[in-house]
Amino acid sequence: MNTANGSDDPRDYIRDQGFENYTETDHATWRTLAKRQREILKGRIADQFLEGLERLGIGEEGIPDFRVMNQRLKAATGWEVMAVPGLIPDLAFFRMLANRQFPAGFWIRKPEQLDYIEEPDIFHDVFGHVPLIMQPIYADYLESYGKAGLVAAEHGALKYLARLYWYTVEFGLAQTPQGMRIVGAGIASSPGETIFALESPSPNRVAFDLGRVMRTLYRIDDYQETYFVLDGVEAWPSLDIDRLIPLWKELEGQGEIEPGQIQPEDRILTQGDGSYHRAKSKTAA
Repeated sequence: MNTANGSDDPRDYIRDQGFENYTETDHATWRTLAKRQREILKGRIADQFLEGLERLGIGEEGIPDFRVMNQRLKAATGWEVMAVPGLIPDLAFFRMLANRQFPAGFWIRKPEQLDYIEEPDIFHDVFGHVPLIMQPIYADYLESYGKAGLVAAEHGALKYLARLYWYTVEFGLAQTPQGMRIVGAGIASSPGETIFALESPSPNRVAFDLGRVMRTLYRIDDYQETYFVLDGVEAWPSLDIDRLIPLWKELEGQGEIEPGQIQPEDRILTQGDGSYHRAKSKTAA
C-alpha cells in the first residue's frame, strides 16, 4: 500500500508516462528483468498471471507503452494504469483503486539495481501487479479494496487495510490444482522471493483468514516470515463494509501478531523452521 504526505486528490499525481523519453538502457533493463523473472516464475506463478502478461503484451521487448496496454486492460475489466511519480498518499491511492485506476511508477531502476530497490518502480508495478487485473474477480477485489480503504480512514483502521494489501496483493499465495502458486506482485517481481516463498523451509504458510491477516505485522525490509494462502486463485476475500466495521472493532481488543508467530487457531499448511531470519539476526548481531 502506498504512503506519502500531500494532497488526497489523485489528479495531483497523475502524469503522462513519457514513453518516448525512455532510453535504450531503460528498455534493456526491462528486458533483462522480464526475461529473468519469466524463467523463474515457470511452475511457480498462477497460470492466470501468465495469461495476463500475454493478453496485455507485457513481454521482453521493452517497457510497455501504457496507451497500448490500457486499451486491452480497459476492454477486459474497465481498469487503467495511471503513471504517477512515486508513492502517493493513502487516500489518493484508495480513490484511484475505487475508480479502477491503478497507480504505477513510470521510472525504472538503474542497471546496478537489478536485484533490489527501496521504492517500487515500473517493473514492480506493471510486471508484478497488472497481469492479474485482467482477471475480473481480482479486478473487483482491488476496486472493493479501494472503497474499503476510504471507509477505514474514517474509522482509524488503515493499519488493517495495509496488512491486508501486504499479505494478498503484494505477498499472497494461493492453492491451485497444480499446487501452491504465487499471486502477490511483491513475490512475482522478485527472483529471490519467488523461490523463497514457495520452497524455503524457513517461512510459515498459513491458510488465509481475514481477521488473522489484519492483526499480523509484516516485514518491509526482507523476505516474509509468514505467507497467507488463499483457497484458490479466485478466492479473494469479500470486503463487505457492513462486515468490516464490526471486525475492525473486534480486532482492536485482540492485539497484534508478530510476523513469524503461529496462532492456536491457524490452519497451518507449512510450519516454517525460521532458519533464514534466525541466521540473518545472528549475522547482524
